[in-house]
Amino acid sequence: MKNLNYLGLGTLFGIVLTKSEVISWFRIQEMFRFQAFHMYGIIGSAIVVGMLSIQLIKRYSIKTISGEEIRLADKRYSPGVWIGGLLFGLGWALTGACPGPMFAQLGSGVGAAAVLILAALAGTWTYSALRERLP
Repeated sequence: MKNLNYLGLGTLFGIVLTKSEVISWFRIQEMFRFQAFHMYGIIGSAIVVGMLSIQLIKRYSIKTISGEEIRLADKRYSPGVWIGGLLFGLGWALTGACPGPMFAQLGSGVGAAAVLILAALAGTWTYSALRERLP
């Protein structure tokens, strides 16, 4: 039953991504060509909601549904972050997909998203194998 809840939330998330046109290759290309504000508005909204949520969690010591304290670990800067960001952005621009929307693309009938999902899994596996040797 617990997994059924996750399926429902994932389906709802996919519907939101589809209706907001976040999975549209055309919208993603518009963003990378600086031709429209649509994607920047969505990403900016998500950043603002995330920042406010973290501040509320910290300020009011909000707990999980099961009553556990929410702990947000400090992030340490690594020089490899900008390299990873560039690779991520390049892949996003070339394929028109990032990890979340790939599944919504597949669900909406974009068959090429299956190749993207396999490539993302291969990239994740490669990163885990090389992680200790990366900057």
